[in-house]
Amino acid sequence: MTSYDCIVIGGGHNGLVAGTVLAKSGRKVLVLEAAGEIGGAARTEEFFPGFRVSSVAHVLNRLHPEVVKALDLERHGLALEGAGMSSVVLSPSGNPLVLRGAYGESLVGASASEAVAWRALRAQLFRYAGILKPFLARRPPDLAGMSLSETSALAMAGLSLKRLGKEDMRDFLRMLLMNVADVVDEQLEDDRLKGLLAFDAVLGAHLGPRSPTSLLGLYYRLAGEVAGVDGAQMLPKGGMGAIVAAIASSAAKAGVSVRSQAAVNKILVEKGRAIGVVLENAEEIRARTIVSAINPSTTFDLVGARELDTGFVRKVRNIRMLGDAAKLHLALDRPPQFLGVSGEDHRGRLVFAPSADHVERAFNPCKYGEFSPEPVMEITLPSLADPSLAPDGACVLSAVVQYAPYTLKEGWESGKPKFFKAIMAALEAVAPGIGATVRHAELLTPPDIEQRFRMPGGHWHHGELQADQMLVSRPVSDAAGYDTPLENLFLAGAGSHPGGGVSGVPGLNAARRIIAIKG
Repeated sequence: MTSYDCIVIGGGHNGLVAGTVLAKSGRKVLVLEAAGEIGGAARTEEFFPGFRVSSVAHVLNRLHPEVVKALDLERHGLALEGAGMSSVVLSPSGNPLVLRGAYGESLVGASASEAVAWRALRAQLFRYAGILKPFLARRPPDLAGMSLSETSALAMAGLSLKRLGKEDMRDFLRMLLMNVADVVDEQLEDDRLKGLLAFDAVLGAHLGPRSPTSLLGLYYRLAGEVAGVDGAQMLPKGGMGAIVAAIASSAAKAGVSVRSQAAVNKILVEKGRAIGVVLENAEEIRARTIVSAINPSTTFDLVGARELDTGFVRKVRNIRMLGDAAKLHLALDRPPQFLGVSGEDHRGRLVFAPSADHVERAFNPCKYGEFSPEPVMEITLPSLADPSLAPDGACVLSAVVQYAPYTLKEGWESGKPKFFKAIMAALEAVAPGIGATVRHAELLTPPDIEQRFRMPGGHWHHGELQADQMLVSRPVSDAAGYDTPLENLFLAGAGSHPGGGVSGVPGLNAARRIIAIKG
């Protein structure tokens, strides 16, 4: 039996961040990863000989500067050049709309009046996301016993809201729980721009643009930053695995021990305290602190219902975490040509969401267990910026595709070929001839993502990012703020506050919480 100060379950980026910060505080840390390699859904993988791609997450838009600083990632090979990549809204008519800079600092392809309206709306959205941003960077307040710092933070947020002015403050409160379709319909005319905002607001969520609170998803996106620039986004050289590699290098320097192919079978509990873990091979490892950076539901399954209150178990089982997003990887003989898109803009983020109504129509079948026959998607061609990801002259296409319900009525075995055909038809409409260049295709449905990355429901946020599953209710009210009902057991993954995306914030905040209360 081996003993450590801290055991971290899960070697995804949040687990590695938590382990590194804890090791830097002088603790002996062991990270246990069930898969053969670390990184979780942020790995860079070869899906066909010579073709590599970011496995699930593929656009970096929220790596928090506090994480970069705390782990000194730039000294460990992190390179964030190229933040502020363009977003191109594809159009079958060959008239794309291009947003350049950090989430559309300039707009190309729209009318002069629409550009003016967009500047006003963009500024408003960033102001309002800025009110919520501090809450997404720190531990959520403990409403039962707020500390002085938490009270001060709430007071500062109130002051920031007041500084908006009477009209802006009223609009902020009015829009907070609105749906994104109503907001864009109020202020914009261009269907392409409406489609982009609608798509970005619901990406990865079981929501359509007309679903209540869908605007929150857009705020969450705009509250992110890369290299200190709000709303920036980029494709890391080497894929998302390059981010994981920098974090792993920092972890190694801090003295973190990492074991892969070390799946945890049980969290040991004694008199209401977590005291260690048992691996699938029956090996027992003890520690003073257990940190779970995997799905919260899986975490408490490892604990066992007998060690938990019945009401708490019920809450955990009711966390909504059925994914609606699929991931497509194409190995292409040559780079595709999207209609009307310049050569340089092919290096940006290509979004197929012609209108907000199109996104809503794509969502409708999903509510009844059917995939969308007219899917919407976010497409990247990462090998254009990083030729090491594909053989000479060839190209990698990576796309997040909605909507693909976790539970398909007809079953994914028969449904996947049909869904793939619908996706390729949508791609052919904006990149004629692309089908003939496909050397290999890999389509990961939510059940595939669940199986490969041990993500229940195939949900990349490990739980819906909606109003009732955010802040003090994430993952559930009795386990918010990284604490759990069990002494010495803490949460540090995307299923805890503030949520998913490659930010490192859950891992950083969980580690700081542990250091604060345990010394």
